[in-house]
Amino acid sequence: MDSPKPNSKVFIEIVNRIREMISHDGLQPGDKIPSERELSERLKAGRSSIREALRALELLGLIETRRGEGTFLKDFRNHHLVELLGTFILKDGQAKGDVLLTKEWLEKESLRTILDTGISMEAIQDSLAAREFRTVDSFLRELIHHSGNLLAGKIWYILSQYGAMVEKAVLMDDEKMEECVGLVNCLLEKQEDEMWEFYYKLKT
Repeated sequence: MDSPKPNSKVFIEIVNRIREMISHDGLQPGDKIPSERELSERLKAGRSSIREALRALELLGLIETRRGEGTFLKDFRNHHLVELLGTFILKDGQAKGDVLLTKEWLEKESLRTILDTGISMEAIQDSLAAREFRTVDSFLRELIHHSGNLLAGKIWYILSQYGAMVEKAVLMDDEKMEECVGLVNCLLEKQEDEMWEFYYKLKT
């Protein structure tokens, strides 16, 4: 007779505890995670609950089981969680607009931070000169990183993945490159009005 499946509340709690354990132990992609039995003992949860949680994480592409070897942590950047959630979240027109507006708000706040603090732009100038940015978003991502707000950067990155399902990426051609250079120069010279003009040009 099969063991009863854990209820959703217990299931989610176990998934969260496994995630916290992976973070606490400092496990990296490719590292082996504890066995089902070890997890059951460590988390003080039933084997069936642990099994269901691991199965869910494997379906999401966060871990992989290798026959005869064990279970290993996969590179989170390669899993399709964003696409999976996006199929539900982005069905709603309001949600699509919210994603793009929130993404834009984070970009604007990062620009204001750089403008107010006078953060060095040398690295971004070098990247522009070397034509390292392939899209406008890759340039904006670097600006957000330069603002020093790591949390904003992480949220922006997730939103950009959703946003890619809504709007096509803007490639970095000569015109966009000039606009990026103009925006950076305005940041350096603290010309706020002109900075916003370049920003909105980049977004169109």
